[in-house]
Amino acid sequence: MRRLALLLLLLAVLSGCNTLVKTPVVVMKDLSVVSVDPAGAGMEVYLRLKNPNNFDLKLYGYSYDLKVMALPLVKGGAREEINFPANEETDVRIPIRVAYADLLEILKRKPDPDKIPYQLAAGLDLETPLGQMSVPVKHTGTYAIPKQYRPAAIFGKIADFFKF
Repeated sequence: MRRLALLLLLLAVLSGCNTLVKTPVVVMKDLSVVSVDPAGAGMEVYLRLKNPNNFDLKLYGYSYDLKVMALPLVKGGAREEINFPANEETDVRIPIRVAYADLLEILKRKPDPDKIPYQLAAGLDLETPLGQMSVPVKHTGTYAIPKQYRPAAIFGKIADFFKF
């Protein structure tokens, strides 16, 4: 009987372990183009994670799915370790690479360059003292293409190059 009581107590404690780890709060801070080269565009998603726990959490990987104007633009992920100190906020940068062919599909729809709608779905895979957890990130917003990366500016630079 004592063993059964001990087993029931252990099960009760273990089933309550999930309540011992508070889910971090993740906020999307920014989406920006950081480079343009012959292969495509480099973008970065900036997130801020607030760890409400009294212990550190560790990122061991992430995944993302970015849609622009409801079109799938890019999916990916990586294994990367970042430590999230207890009771602190930490910024996370997720690099994204977009091929020109994918960008052309967006441009064919003639979006307003000041208000291009996008949806980001991501998942942060975290290690806690009680095991692993995945924190979903969902964000919908609009993006304004920086003037120097707009097609008119790029084609203008090409035309200026050939004028000598």
